[in-house]
Amino acid sequence: MIGSCLCYLLLPAARLCRALSDAFFTCRKNALLAKSSSPQVEGGFAMAPRGLDQEEREGLLHQWREEGASRLPASINEGPPLEKGLASGSLALLMASPEEQRDAASEDKWSNVQLSDLRATETLEEPFSDLAGIAGEEQLEGVDGTVWTAVPMQAGPQFADCAVLPVGTLATERWEEDPAVVAWSIAPESLPEEEAPVWPFEGLGQLQPPPVEIPYHEILWREWEDLSVQSDPQGLDSGEAPQFQFTVMSYNILAQDLVQQSSELYLHCHPDILNWNYRFSNLVQEFQHWDPDILCLQEVQEDHYWEQLEPTLRMMGFICFYKRRTGCKTDGCAVCYKHTRFRLLCASPVEYFRPGLELLNRDNVGLVLLLQPLVPESLGQITVGPLCVANTHVLYNPRRGDVKLAQVAILLAEVDKVARLADGSYCPIILCGDLNSVPDSPLYNFIRSGQLQYQGMPAWKVSGQEDFSHQLYQRKLLTPLWPSSLGITDSCQYITPCQPKRSERRRYGRDFLLRFRFCDSACQRPVGLVLIEGVTDARPERPVGWSQSVPEADIPDPEPFFPRSSGTIQHSLNLTSVYSHFLPQQGRPEVTTMPLGLGATVDYIFFSAEPCENGHRASRRLYRDGALKLLGRLSLLSEDVLWAANGLPNPFCSSDHLCLLASFGMEVTAP
Repeated sequence: MIGSCLCYLLLPAARLCRALSDAFFTCRKNALLAKSSSPQVEGGFAMAPRGLDQEEREGLLHQWREEGASRLPASINEGPPLEKGLASGSLALLMASPEEQRDAASEDKWSNVQLSDLRATETLEEPFSDLAGIAGEEQLEGVDGTVWTAVPMQAGPQFADCAVLPVGTLATERWEEDPAVVAWSIAPESLPEEEAPVWPFEGLGQLQPPPVEIPYHEILWREWEDLSVQSDPQGLDSGEAPQFQFTVMSYNILAQDLVQQSSELYLHCHPDILNWNYRFSNLVQEFQHWDPDILCLQEVQEDHYWEQLEPTLRMMGFICFYKRRTGCKTDGCAVCYKHTRFRLLCASPVEYFRPGLELLNRDNVGLVLLLQPLVPESLGQITVGPLCVANTHVLYNPRRGDVKLAQVAILLAEVDKVARLADGSYCPIILCGDLNSVPDSPLYNFIRSGQLQYQGMPAWKVSGQEDFSHQLYQRKLLTPLWPSSLGITDSCQYITPCQPKRSERRRYGRDFLLRFRFCDSACQRPVGLVLIEGVTDARPERPVGWSQSVPEADIPDPEPFFPRSSGTIQHSLNLTSVYSHFLPQQGRPEVTTMPLGLGATVDYIFFSAEPCENGHRASRRLYRDGALKLLGRLSLLSEDVLWAANGLPNPFCSSDHLCLLASFGMEVTAP
């Protein structure tokens, strides 16, 4: 097309005018065809009414040419009448000098009739002047030495039939985003080369660059933080005593049933990455890569556990224990350990559901295992104490902090029972799970500091997940938090079964009880007792000289008393968190999950340590290494990093939670 147009420029004036006229109307017709639907363009062009015959169209064309002929210069008037109208609007202007062209560009070179016809077909917008000087332009020298520049357009099938536009008012304006518009023009003088503009076209939408694969491995890279050389809060370096080292992973792996039940949470995910087979393969790769010795999993779907997960982990050297949620739920918790590193002492599944108790009518569960570390025989006669490992998934509902506290209290009571040694102390404890509570929330502080004053606290505030302070009605925590029938004290310990046997009660005979008939309590009228004549109006009269004389040996030991009205719960397990919940290098909080695009920390690994004095913050207890030492941890990520990876799950992380991993060391003692 470019070659043919360049040939037009070298023809004699008469032939050039005819060629430009034909090309102009060819391009006009192409523009009209591109702008019109198929029923509107059959048999018509250049705004000619539909249904005009050939004679009427020729008459219209002849009239237009005659009106333009009167404006031709003298040097051009000698040409045929058919060519004069076009030449007056295009050729004469093109052959002028560059200064004359710029002056003429602002003048109207068309009659009112021509302009009305042309403007009726399209809206004239921006000039084509920015097309001058683009890469690939060719320069030609005219008869009088004027430099001509032909600017080629982008190659494409939609521009195959377009011809040269006259450089008048039309040539300095571009047509309205039309694919059929000519994209090259004749411009005076060549300008410095510049980058060709990108032209938007109607109907094509905004062209986007081809998608670039997100480097998930680089974005989601997590560093291993070595803590074995750090000093404790008192500034004392950790010793070089032999240790039994092991790693623990806590991971909410997202049950597939929950994906389908809450599909609105995963609209940002491609369906393929939510497929269970794809996710299961990724999860197994994570297990193999980090190779933990103890694995605590939440949201483990029961059928997937028995059919795929348990057989796979068994082949990897794990022994697994699983507890499904009560009721109709299909997922639960699992604790797995390598049989070459530990031996099971006892396993205690924990159910939080209690029939008849509105506070504990949810189906969440937990697992508590007591494990004995196995020391290689090559190390000689050395021993390592047992290790208590607990795993749970607490209720999600942000409004029911009272339920969360009761569930945690039941778990801590079970841990207290399993981890308590004969001398009353506790073996090392590791507590993992999804607690659905954020750092520094009352529930978090209760686990870490061992005490919580809950009287009058709004229930939503316990977990800190959401702020419901704007609501008119707010559930408040009252004392006692749970009924005594639960069998758990405010110290999160099971009540020791010490009720007196029926045989012991028989020794309180009639003669023994008559000794108290005239005591102070018996002679005092009960408050609120209804006065009934002949029934409740009598008052015992104490005989003269009566005295209560009951031998102390005959009085039975009182039953243990547990105060339940203090509004405070506590525990004595001395637990602290593996993670600090803040990334100092990035100045951002750590996150373990990202529901609805909002990052939060709800997954934890707590471990037992020795408390030490804290003179600066009385609300938070400081700890130092005890029998269980934290040696390292796998770093977490910030919210903006997960945003860059399109949130969770993604092709690299197949759960909506990040896994937590920590390394510990236990003291080894000689026999």
